[in-house]
Amino acid sequence: MRVDLVSEAQHESLVDLLCELHAYYNDGAEVARELVREHLTANLLAPGSFQRLVVAQDESGTVIGLAAISLVYSLVDFSPDQRRHCQLKELYVRSSHRSHGAGRALMAWVARYATRHGCARIDWPVRASNLRGIAFYESLGAKRVIERLGYRLSEPGLSQLAGCAEHDETLQSSKSQA
Repeated sequence: MRVDLVSEAQHESLVDLLCELHAYYNDGAEVARELVREHLTANLLAPGSFQRLVVAQDESGTVIGLAAISLVYSLVDFSPDQRRHCQLKELYVRSSHRSHGAGRALMAWVARYATRHGCARIDWPVRASNLRGIAFYESLGAKRVIERLGYRLSEPGLSQLAGCAEHDETLQSSKSQA
């Protein structure tokens, strides 16, 4: 098994994995490969993207796992040895390759990358229902962050809040001009 940043030669195999990932999160729903390919090249791997995609490949060159990471700075811890950390957005291994070391190899690669770039920690979300994933993370020595909860704002609330913000900006602008 080989783990490294994704190369152009791995894009098609990565598209296959991303289609499986989509089905995992969307109750088996399928997605058009062309849509996934376009998103991969135009967004995830775009020159300005802060995200790095790390892949594990088997002996045949097939992508069997993925870690999506970015390096970020803390807004609350300013000490040089604590201010930078690695954010793991996603860790996914093909269902047919789980429990064979790909997840551990990906996490070890991410840990080396994080330490080489001055990170003090790696943070990531996990579905509360993903008991197998939670057990895996804890087997690596990761600790659950009890004091954090995840939130999501999506449609229609997203547009409603954005509309309120535009309305507030218009009011502020008209008050300052008066």
